Amino acid sequence: MVEGGFRAVSRCDELALPPFSDGADGLTRTYLSSAYYAAQGKLAQWMAEAGMSVRRDAAMNLIGRYEGTAPDAPALIIGSHLDSVRNAGHYDGPFGIMLGIEVVTALSSAGVQMPFAVEVYAFGDEEGSRFPAAMLTSRAVAGTLDLATLEVADRDGVKLAELVDIAAYPTARRSPDSVVAYLEAHIEQGPVLEAEGLAVGTVTGIAAQLRFEIEVGGTAGHAGTTAMDLRRDAVAGMAQMVLAAESVAKAGPVDLVATVGVVKVHLGAANVVSGKCSFTLDVRAGAATRRDAAADEILRLFREIANTRDLCLSVRKVHDLPASPCDPALMDLLDKATGATSQTPYRLVSGAGHDAMIMAALCPTAMLFIRCRGGVSHNPAEHVDPADADVALRVMLGFIEQLGATIDPA
Repeated sequence: MVEGGFRAVSRCDELALPPFSDGADGLTRTYLSSAYYAAQGKLAQWMAEAGMSVRRDAAMNLIGRYEGTAPDAPALIIGSHLDSVRNAGHYDGPFGIMLGIEVVTALSSAGVQMPFAVEVYAFGDEEGSRFPAAMLTSRAVAGTLDLATLEVADRDGVKLAELVDIAAYPTARRSPDSVVAYLEAHIEQGPVLEAEGLAVGTVTGIAAQLRFEIEVGGTAGHAGTTAMDLRRDAVAGMAQMVLAAESVAKAGPVDLVATVGVVKVHLGAANVVSGKCSFTLDVRAGAATRRDAAADEILRLFREIANTRDLCLSVRKVHDLPASPCDPALMDLLDKATGATSQTPYRLVSGAGHDAMIMAALCPTAMLFIRCRGGVSHNPAEHVDPADADVALRVMLGFIEQLGATIDPA
């Protein structure tokens, strides 16, 4: 079985190089790019070799299907995403797809069929690194896609409608009776499993997310002649707000995080006191109540800082995703399968968003996290130990065996 874990890791490494990357310097693979289609071609080959029939849906997801004991049986979907952020690591997304292929390889090689089909989905747009919308293709599959969302263009002005038939996009939707459950394996993208000395963990759910765009207004002035006590410095106010957000998150429970990821100084110059700046605020927690309470406190502090410094403050909510709990019964199956590999079952929340949170609208979902070195992700330094990949593969096969035992053949 070690061979399967090693192969899953090495195939991710193979897909990190041209022609499977948009550039030669590091991995960048955006939705519907030439690298995306090249990677799909290689995946299709590996899926077929594993014993799957292969197709592509209207949202340009690649799907491999391994039949169950009955023709046209509902499917357990194993999925993750093929696209990447810019200058990405090798494993965020594709690793879950490779493990799905290895699951089918193991079943097919042993001549084992389940009372359900197994389908491996390579979703196309989880990251949103090309178009200003994320998880387009899993939303199409889950049936939660707003067609207006497809009226988008990339940074070069290329419209999604120029690349795919957006009128047909919704036909990628799956009916609930065609799906048994959804399982996603993913690197943790955090340090918890490594700190616990564990290869894998069962995800309890995906954190609730809030995102805001904040604008701070002051008065522009000469850096050399505007006295310090007369300044309405937008950047100084923003800096204080950033630290306030950090202090609230640090004082909260371990699953509460707050991040300022983008800052912009409008008409900034080295010799000008800034009159206007803007920044993003991202707040997440395992429960919406904790997230919302923290966001309220952060925004209260922002208003207090603005009033004290005589600054204008504008706040716009741009993103609101509820927490997405995983299915309790499926979590129990993952824990049991983990214990059967002589690993200690462990549960943790996901602070990052995943296609699983979208698929929860279609069917029961489960997620398995795999340890990654240093908790590093969205970075070329991403690393997964092949031995951990082997543990994950054995847990997934055990999960499937137990899931099959819960299904009435009749």
